[in-house]
Amino acid sequence: MPETSKSGKPHDRYVPEEAREHLKAAGEEMRRSIEAMFPPELATHRRAARKEALLAARSIIDAALQHIEEREKKG
Repeated sequence: MPETSKSGKPHDRYVPEEAREHLKAAGEEMRRSIEAMFPPELATHRRAARKEALLAARSIIDAALQHIEEREKKG
């Protein structure tokens, strides 16, 4: 098994902390630049769409569980 650093990730041994900090900052700046290209309302709609998708998944799971429970009652 590869040797790990304090964070527990094997690659941390080879990638200097300073480089990881710069990569993290670069990723954050990239995210900000992409967000700046779209109107603020997009984030609101994106969150609402994500919530609706999760509610749909919950509904499917609930229906499947109900079906299982009904079958178990029939024996």
